[in-house]
Amino acid sequence: MRVFLMHRQKDFDIKENLPPNSDILMSDLELEVLLETMSEDDDFLYDISKTALLCSLKSKEDVLYRQDILKDCLHNPDIVKAIYDLTIKSLEKKQQNWLGVFGRYPASLLGSSVSLLSMYFELLKELRTIVDENRDKFNSIGFKRFFSMIQKELDNDYFEVVKEHLKELKFKKGVLISAKLTQAYEGADYTLRRDKMASKSWIGKVLTKKSKEYSHALHPRDDAGAKVLRNLRDEGLNDVANSLSSSATHVDNFFISLRRELSFYIGCINLDKKLQELNCKSVFPNIISKNNFNFLVKDLYDISLALVLDKKIVGNDIDANNKKLFIVTGANQGGKTTFLRSVGLAQLMMQCGMFVSSSSYETTLCSGIFTHFKKEEDKEMKSGKFDEELARMSDIVDQISPNALVLFNESFASTNEAEGSQIAQQIIKALMQRDIRVFFITHMYELANYFYEKETNNTLFLRANRNKDGNRDFKIIKAPPLQTSFAKDIYDTIF
Repeated sequence: MRVFLMHRQKDFDIKENLPPNSDILMSDLELEVLLETMSEDDDFLYDISKTALLCSLKSKEDVLYRQDILKDCLHNPDIVKAIYDLTIKSLEKKQQNWLGVFGRYPASLLGSSVSLLSMYFELLKELRTIVDENRDKFNSIGFKRFFSMIQKELDNDYFEVVKEHLKELKFKKGVLISAKLTQAYEGADYTLRRDKMASKSWIGKVLTKKSKEYSHALHPRDDAGAKVLRNLRDEGLNDVANSLSSSATHVDNFFISLRRELSFYIGCINLDKKLQELNCKSVFPNIISKNNFNFLVKDLYDISLALVLDKKIVGNDIDANNKKLFIVTGANQGGKTTFLRSVGLAQLMMQCGMFVSSSSYETTLCSGIFTHFKKEEDKEMKSGKFDEELARMSDIVDQISPNALVLFNESFASTNEAEGSQIAQQIIKALMQRDIRVFFITHMYELANYFYEKETNNTLFLRANRNKDGNRDFKIIKAPPLQTSFAKDIYDTIF
């Protein structure tokens, strides 16, 4: 039985290699806050959510497949949690009552497998009941396929057969084994047999003609004889024990896979609940063609900041058609970095099939998401800040491909403005030529003005708004670059 709730035709791999820039994304976009909310202090939920978030889906079809499943989960959170609780229960019971199919001898292997399957038998019946009662409430292709599989493979006949087999495989009346005698007077072809007499009624047993038999009883202290009988028993049980072990492992893997794949959706349910408590909007994004670099959003906000402040925060509206470059200038502490983070977070969330922190969101998928944020100088730096910036840019170039997204925050400002502007110009133009979308926050007027004069068709110019009285409303508006960053406002506020 395959789950297929994260992908159409493959299992979700928790050990999938994360992108090389994962640690940088975690830091620059403050993903820790988002993941902690999704996991609610559950390490397993945290690891699953992190892998899903950072290992982006690449096709529109894959994103929509997961989106539809998540919509079902958000509409039926209690049902999804009930199924997830079964996987937790299976884990707890296995830890409490089963040592695993690691038995050295066939008899112990058989006993462990019967014990495990008996435990899972009741859980599978509970799962079937949940499916029967609620399948009509789910509309996604993923859940419909999953529920149909459960009803088909776990029908009433299946449960009756399994029940009888498990009862019989406990061998409360001993085992019946046949064997052949070789010319060397050794046993061969040991085969476990079903005791036909055991299944008959007492009348049938009385009326059945008994065949001639030979018997031998061991002395209670005949240890050597007991050992021989144990060996004979293991020979007969070997094939059955291996087959049953495979069956037990198969069912065990099903519950493990089900828990793994539902964990991502449980994390999304937790996040959605928290956003509703904060009265923060969320929406499933509309994915458009790769050929159009459109970015149409309303009320886009930094979800990590909202979770940290534990309140609703200011969102931004951006309407950009066929733009590859977004240059953001304006007042200090006006919300530029927050806006940049909101773009990166929303793109990551969209590309793993999640909702995004906005009331409307329409854009294209990208081949990768990269950040180049300014860093404060620290002891770990092996060279100056400018050299360190160039080294990080070199790492991005080694990993990036067409249709990627790069977020720059005050990059190359650690040198003089003329040199920093020239380097930034060359990098931005090279990226645009490779159909890479760029968001660039800068205070370098020379850089911003160059693109304002030369690249207006491909560029959207944004500015952190500043009211006439000097106050910031943290809104990002469509506006050309200005020569001042209004540093005097900050000086007047502080001093």
